[in-house]
Amino acid sequence: MGSRVSPARAINGWLVGSAFAFGVFQMVVLPLTLLPHDARWGWVLVAGVLGTTPFWSLIHEAIHGTLLTDRRRNDLCGRGLAVLYGSPFAMLKTGHLLHHRFSRTRERAEVYDPATSSWIRFAPGYYLRLFGGLYVLEVAAVPLAILPARAIRLFGRRVDAPDSVAGLLFERIAQARLIGQFRTDAAAIAILFPAAFIAYGRHGWMLLAALGGRAMIVSLSDNAYHYGTDLDAPLEALNLRLPRTLERFALSFNLHGVHHRHPGLRWYELREKFDRSGGKYDLGWGPAAARQLRGPIKLDQPDSTAPQSVRR
Repeated sequence: MGSRVSPARAINGWLVGSAFAFGVFQMVVLPLTLLPHDARWGWVLVAGVLGTTPFWSLIHEAIHGTLLTDRRRNDLCGRGLAVLYGSPFAMLKTGHLLHHRFSRTRERAEVYDPATSSWIRFAPGYYLRLFGGLYVLEVAAVPLAILPARAIRLFGRRVDAPDSVAGLLFERIAQARLIGQFRTDAAAIAILFPAAFIAYGRHGWMLLAALGGRAMIVSLSDNAYHYGTDLDAPLEALNLRLPRTLERFALSFNLHGVHHRHPGLRWYELREKFDRSGGKYDLGWGPAAARQLRGPIKLDQPDSTAPQSVRR
């Protein structure tokens, strides 16, 4: 008899299938067959916006190779989901793995050095990134696919900075192993999204609003797990409290501290690891997201609302 797939592992297949089905529904079925008859069908897009976190969590699982056991299928599903997300998988994967390596060292989105900047100069870029800008930057990288690898490397050198991984990101994307995937997926995105807007026609604002909602959730959530935590500590991240139902809905993404210390664990293994290690929540998810509104933090200035102080 063949080996049986555990229910926990089997659910990933169902989740991936559901994500692709909704993506096709959102981009094709809804605008071509339902909206022409009744514009109220557009409210279905709200479900897609609310599902942003689990959708990203599936891509995140693929990035770490834990979405599906077969590596080839894992990466293909990750690439397909990333196309529906709007940014090439090669870029998302490279950027996220750099995040794990350089979190709180080169990558510390809310911290500014008073020797080279000031709150007033740093704040506009910070708030733009927080309120949708991060997702916009991920999508805006798509046109770079038409450039030769040498030009992408040059672009990386231009945007490189000691407190950013952007230079390293584009340097690695320009490598022969990734550039082909990057270009193929970027081409798919460049075809899919304009075609979807054409299909929506006069209802195109609905798709734009849905993508705006996605941008807000992605950007607001991204650094909530790291805001105000210790610098020079790549393994540090917060475990944020959520009701158990919402935790399952988010695929345990709120247990981010456990993930940073054990990045090879699958999403359904994080809760057990958290409980067995006597884990404690640092904050609730809502307060953690809201305290980012306080804005940039000066280097060496303690953040009194953070579980850990920002310091060198």
